[in-house]
Order: sequence, then C-alpha cells, then structure tokens
Amino acid sequence: MIRPMVAAALLGLLSLPALADECSAVVESNDQMQFDTDTLEISQSCDTFTLELEHVGSMGVETMGHNWVLTREADMADVAEASMAAGPENDYIVPDDERIIAYTEMIGGGESTSVTFDVDELDGDDSYVFFCSFPGHSGIMRGAVTLVD
Repeated sequence: MIRPMVAAALLGLLSLPALADECSAVVESNDQMQFDTDTLEISQSCDTFTLELEHVGSMGVETMGHNWVLTREADMADVAEASMAAGPENDYIVPDDERIIAYTEMIGGGESTSVTFDVDELDGDDSYVFFCSFPGHSGIMRGAVTLVD
C-alpha cells in the first residue's frame, strides 16, 4: 500500500519538466506582429539551447515574415537597424555580424524553423534580448532572455 504522502510526492515528480525540455523552447509568432511570450529563461546547466520558432499566422514571408534574433540588449537597436538594410535575401540579417548570438531564418505563415546555440556564449552578468528583424517589427516583437540556475 502506498502512503498518501508518498503518492503525492510521486505525482509531483511526474509534473516536473523533462530535463531535455529545459534546454529548448517554442516561441510562436503571428500575423499581428506578436510573439506569444516576452520572456525566455535559459538554464545555465544546458550546453546548448534550441529555440523553435513557429509562425501560426497565414500571411506570407514577404508581407509578414518573422525570425528570432538573439543579441545583447546594448546591441539590439544597432543590429535591428543594420539588419533592415541586409534585405530579404539575407533574412534581414547582416551576414557574419558578430553582435548576433543566434538567429533563425525568416518564415511565413504556417512555417517553422529552429536554431541551436551554445549557452556558454551568454554571460549571466549581461542583459539579452530576442527580436524579429523584419523591417519595422523589432519595436513590438521583442523580449528578454534571462539565464537561470
């Protein structure tokens, strides 16, 4: 016979996230120029982190494309401005821009993409943001990235 306290403890363990889930996340974007979150926590215990971006809207990449770009907060405005000039052929990302820690390709409605990056590229003493670099989107489509643990 399982005691009630033991049963409750076992059930509590079942509700904990799987360890693999700590090192990945899914962020949705839509036709209203929104991400479904404005915060993302990354465990310092992860070697790598995988971000999957899903565009749940229906508009095409040419009119309502989205990507996910990770930079230091201090670099965000300059990176966003430079990225607009990079054009759609470069997914609105300046090739080899060292200020960009990670980014996904540009996607349209119904599409998804992902990026995996090394967590040790992030410094717990710095501030990080994610944003969409499609022209005009970074002012609204942005969020904070925080290292935890």
